[in-house]
Amino acid sequence: MSAVFTRAMGRVRSLLPARADFLLMARNPRRDLLAGLTVAIVALPLALGFGVSSGLGAEAGLATAVVAGALAALFGGSNLQVSGPTGAMTVVLVPIVAEYGPGGVLTVGVLAGLILIALALLRAGKYMQYIPAPVVEGFTLGIACVIGLQQIPNALGVAKPEGDRVLVVTWRAVEAFVRTPNWTAVALTAGVAVVMLLGARWRPTVPFSIVAVIAATLVAQLFHLDAAAPIGDLPSGLPAPSMGFLDLSALGSLMAPAVAVAALAALESLLSATVADGMTVGQKHDPDKELFGQGIANLAAPLFGGVPATAAIARTAVNVRTGAVSRLAALTHAAVLGVIVFAAAPLVSKIPLAALAGVLLATAIRMVEVGALRAMARATRSDALVLVLTAVATLALDLVYAVIIGLVVAGVLALRAVAKQARMDQVDFRPDLPGERSDEEHALLAEHIVAYRIDGPLFFAGAHRFLLELSEVADVRVVILRMSRITTMDATGALVLKDAVQKLNRRGIAVMTSGIRPGQRRVLESVGALDLLRLEGREYATTPEAIAGARAHLQGAGVLPAVPAQSPAPVAEEASR
Repeated sequence: MSAVFTRAMGRVRSLLPARADFLLMARNPRRDLLAGLTVAIVALPLALGFGVSSGLGAEAGLATAVVAGALAALFGGSNLQVSGPTGAMTVVLVPIVAEYGPGGVLTVGVLAGLILIALALLRAGKYMQYIPAPVVEGFTLGIACVIGLQQIPNALGVAKPEGDRVLVVTWRAVEAFVRTPNWTAVALTAGVAVVMLLGARWRPTVPFSIVAVIAATLVAQLFHLDAAAPIGDLPSGLPAPSMGFLDLSALGSLMAPAVAVAALAALESLLSATVADGMTVGQKHDPDKELFGQGIANLAAPLFGGVPATAAIARTAVNVRTGAVSRLAALTHAAVLGVIVFAAAPLVSKIPLAALAGVLLATAIRMVEVGALRAMARATRSDALVLVLTAVATLALDLVYAVIIGLVVAGVLALRAVAKQARMDQVDFRPDLPGERSDEEHALLAEHIVAYRIDGPLFFAGAHRFLLELSEVADVRVVILRMSRITTMDATGALVLKDAVQKLNRRGIAVMTSGIRPGQRRVLESVGALDLLRLEGREYATTPEAIAGARAHLQGAGVLPAVPAQSPAPVAEEASR
């Protein structure tokens, strides 16, 4: 018991911040402070917008950016990662807020944080790399569409209709706008979005989001645009941590959303960290530490009135481009936003909701990488199908079903492609005949013996096709199976091989095998196929030996004249199998 406890404590210590992380912060603090300030300016309107979109208000977005941003930077596995509220997480939270309120969000956040910490302790970070790129691209495209549609009520200046399906809510918002048009809100939204999109092309390093929001707020205040509804009053400071809203009564029903939140936080954070590594030289994140840091952040943020968080690719990219070298930049970003919460809440409260809708619409548009989508669609039909299905499922269903559908379809198509690689080819065995034989004997042997070489995997996805081909072998006396090129074999493949051999034996056809590998031997033995292949000593190390055995079998059956067998010439084992 003490050894287990010692190992567990050692694992926990390996996930905590190391001394090297703090030493790196002192290497170039000026660059980190400047990068953190820039990221904070970019993150402010996004934090406000995602807080509003979640249904908990702008203050929830700010609290998340401050608390989760600081803790994820301190405990995470990347020196350059910036965390906070994101559009993908907002998509998951909207139905939770609608059904369970703030207590449901707090409960989901705590559960998701615990799940992420457990994944870190189990070293699950490395498995995220197996998620196919078409699933990620389709997921991102679907989320971008959902984020854009979520902004339609504020962009049109109408009250958000009832409902948790984004397509239904969008349609009802359009109907409400047709009845009572609000062109002021539309103009502000369009203006902010256009400034952001055109400004990003003109001067990518300038934070045009904050420029556009400030301009829209000034216009709304100077011209007394009552149709441009503001955010509303914000608390001047973060609330004290509280567990008072924890909804324990709905714990069972909230477990599935918590798993979805944890999976999304893990996926988006590790993807963002990988992107950050690719944008720099010499940086490499620790996936398990990153999961641990996101777990701590998601445990704490809801306690301060925030929402579950994840790493943000856009903010992380800004952090890298502005010269960040350590965690100090992300900590500075959180500190600057904290100062804004305490010192500028009255000013922030006057920002029109339509302006934030414009920020998020522009963000959704910029999330769509047209080049990546085009490349994925042109790669293979399977990749295009997975991408489209994942995107449509994200839009029409929810993120959990979308990822599951994408992974299942991608897995099925991948298995289908792998199964197609398995081949069973008839080969000419005569070059492997040992000793000197007459043309008549060669012809006689060829008349009664057929040899097949099995290439590729023999597993459940394609094994039954192999059974059909092998069972339809022509009327011969001996079948030789050259098995050294089988790359992998599972229990289904072994059972199918056993059934095929039994069917051939019942037809009076002897089956000889050569080149069975140790790994295959274990699988064959587990299903009882190895004993069948060893029947009457019909398993051989090399193909020439199998041919000699087939010849002896034919002599015993009276098909060939009984003559003394000649010793086989030396043959390299790998070449002859």
